[in-house]
Amino acid sequence: MICGTWCSAAGQASSVSSGVLTLRVPDPGRQLVGLRLVPDVRIADRLLDFRRAADDWELIIPRPPVNRMEYLLELRHVDGSSEIGIDVANPLRVRGAFGMKSVVEFPGYRPPAWLTAPVEPGATRAIDLPVRTLGARISILTWAPAGTPEDETLPLLLVHDGPEYDALASITHYLSAGVTGKWLPRLRAALLGPGPRDRWYSANPAYARALGTTVIPALSELMPSSTRIGMGTSLGALAMLHAHCRYPDAFDALFLQSGTFFMPRFDSHERRFAHHNRITAFVAGVHAGRLPGRPLPVVLTCGAIEENVRNNRSMTRVLREHRYEATLHEVADVHNFTAWRDSFDPHLTDLLRRMGP
Repeated sequence: MICGTWCSAAGQASSVSSGVLTLRVPDPGRQLVGLRLVPDVRIADRLLDFRRAADDWELIIPRPPVNRMEYLLELRHVDGSSEIGIDVANPLRVRGAFGMKSVVEFPGYRPPAWLTAPVEPGATRAIDLPVRTLGARISILTWAPAGTPEDETLPLLLVHDGPEYDALASITHYLSAGVTGKWLPRLRAALLGPGPRDRWYSANPAYARALGTTVIPALSELMPSSTRIGMGTSLGALAMLHAHCRYPDAFDALFLQSGTFFMPRFDSHERRFAHHNRITAFVAGVHAGRLPGRPLPVVLTCGAIEENVRNNRSMTRVLREHRYEATLHEVADVHNFTAWRDSFDPHLTDLLRRMGP
């Protein structure tokens, strides 16, 4: 039997075998009256409640169609209260945009090899750039291979949600490993702090103007670039495409992960989002052909079963119809930083090699 297991303090185990996931949580003091799975993947509501088995709570469900599953548990106490928390019986955890979660790694899942590859630390510099059009400052952390002369012309990777990409997806470690191992070209990166991301990244003309007229020119003065690659995830991906449409010379390629390309027929449940209408209007314009006459390479990644996959498929098709060299890579995960990290190689790797000197 092939299975992945972990042991709780009480010696119980949870496992995967024959396409079935079994979760066990010890409760020898019977402090709980109920336990419910809160997964990041879509699982039928009727399957989420654990059943008591002696001194444990047990859940047996079909394995979801992913390589790994992040989740929380809803604990229902005898006093009538409830709380959401991690699975104390599972030591495998991951930090994401919304805090710590438990995770199951299914048989066959392997973290990227570059996570443990030798690296030479790069040189970083923090910049606090005032942007008049936003009435705010954008924090930027630049990265370059150690010893890079300031006047050396190199490709530049601009990353939305840069601090999160670094803390939760190890983007600068990936770049360091690639440059050290010579499977990436020498390049620089600019990690852009998100600020009020819901407002800035939601197809906001003021933010696109900030990128095109302030941020990119300022970075070009500091770090001469041969090519510029825009990178972002979710709303950050949308904002990169929007900036390209407003300022076609801003980027030479785009790497977009789980882009929030809202469309009414797929995303009606997002109507309560404050900037929903602005996003759908922009996406509709792209579908109507309002794209620059400067097609560029666009690499997209998305979880094969996440909510955004249908609008990412549609966006990829539209870009291709307008002569963009667009490719979508669907991965066996959902909307989280580990999924995006695991897609860097080979998909971002191939794009950076292509755009390198």
